[in-house]
Amino acid sequence: MKKIGVVITDGVGFRNFVLSEFLKEISKCFNTVTIYSGLPKESYEVVSLPENVKIEELQIFRESRSSWFYRKLKEVAHMTLHKDYFGINNNLKRGYPKNNSKRALSIKLIYFVAKLFHSEKTIQFYESKQFNSFKNNEVTKEYFRLLKRDLPNILFFTHQRPPYLAPMVYAARQLQITTSSFIFSWDNLASKGRMMGTFDKYLVWSDLMKTELQYFYPQSKNENISVIGTPQFEPYVMDEYRTSKDNFYKKFNLVPNKKVICYSCADAGIGANDPVHIKAIHNFIEKNPELNLQLLVRTSPAEDGSRFHELKQKLPKIKWNIPKWILTRDNHVESWSQRIPSVEDVKDLRAVLEFSDVNLNMCSTMGLDFMLFDKPVIYTVFGNENNSLYNDQLFLNYVHLTYVINSNAVAIAKNSEDLEIYLKEAIEKPELRKKNREELIALEIGKPLKGTSERMAKQLELWA
Repeated sequence: MKKIGVVITDGVGFRNFVLSEFLKEISKCFNTVTIYSGLPKESYEVVSLPENVKIEELQIFRESRSSWFYRKLKEVAHMTLHKDYFGINNNLKRGYPKNNSKRALSIKLIYFVAKLFHSEKTIQFYESKQFNSFKNNEVTKEYFRLLKRDLPNILFFTHQRPPYLAPMVYAARQLQITTSSFIFSWDNLASKGRMMGTFDKYLVWSDLMKTELQYFYPQSKNENISVIGTPQFEPYVMDEYRTSKDNFYKKFNLVPNKKVICYSCADAGIGANDPVHIKAIHNFIEKNPELNLQLLVRTSPAEDGSRFHELKQKLPKIKWNIPKWILTRDNHVESWSQRIPSVEDVKDLRAVLEFSDVNLNMCSTMGLDFMLFDKPVIYTVFGNENNSLYNDQLFLNYVHLTYVINSNAVAIAKNSEDLEIYLKEAIEKPELRKKNREELIALEIGKPLKGTSERMAKQLELWA
């Protein structure tokens, strides 16, 4: 009897591991599959689950003061150790408090300690103190009870970062259950803080990500890391999410004989310039009627699109795709994580990718999504430290984006003049950067999309 526990933390994890082929494939490799869910149990009613898959909804863990302190100390020490990386250093600087509240003074103390003591060995010591602080927590005891009851051969975390699930890692470690994790996104290693815990095994997107993992987490051994690609894009090769071009144009009230420019928004926190970029694209379309263009804006799934209300009123020609993600509950420590995608939205997104003619975004993973459909991509970064806009050009210094820039697969528009040049290029010569796009996809996504879940399932079975 082979048993696996799968920890699904949030809405994006739901899309990647429930709306892909993953559950179908993992259920072939294991007799019992238990989903330990950070989402409400009823979230899974939108899909037909294999018979040997069961859902166990997890209680919400809230950190004690000591858990928070050691977790924060671990994260800041990790960032201090690797502050030569621009993205990590930028997040380190942004996290330093600007006031002297009680919480702010605690964080300042953490920064002081981490500046003095931040070796890899010390970071692991901080983690041991953090994990030790869990043991008397009632939610941790419940996690321990669940795992002791089920005793999976392997516990698979679909995201390596959420701190509120660290007690699950602790409980598994106490029960000597093998832990494994998927590195969630292309920027998580060279831009973010420490993982929620140390895992026994890792699944990664590519050889590039494997190299990064071994650099940032030197205790991870070569034989315990497997390159499998990512299920994030697998729905794009699944028949159930296909739709026709006619349906796409009707769905979003688009004009059939016009080409579609899609602007995909960032989250509100870093997408302050989204309205500026959207207006610039709209102006380009108005100035160039001979190009026969129209604009479709897809907002971030993490928000409801309400911040664009005024823009919608001013520019009624723009069409909008507000992702159909449902907020399952709002009493969570990270309520944004409780938004889950509908099947309809996965179909909508796939149609947007397939039938749009060019994509613009602010340094988003969405660039990869569009490149998988061989579409030209432009990064819009109008803000810098010398103008009044949010400084989005600083993201160009992040390590994961330097690979994109160096590949020449994406055009970088730093102002409206650049935007006009690169939009004309994308519309009139869509094949110009085709080879560069293919090379970047090969670098970032190490395996074919088809068969991703099967590879993951077989690797987890092997480790189990």
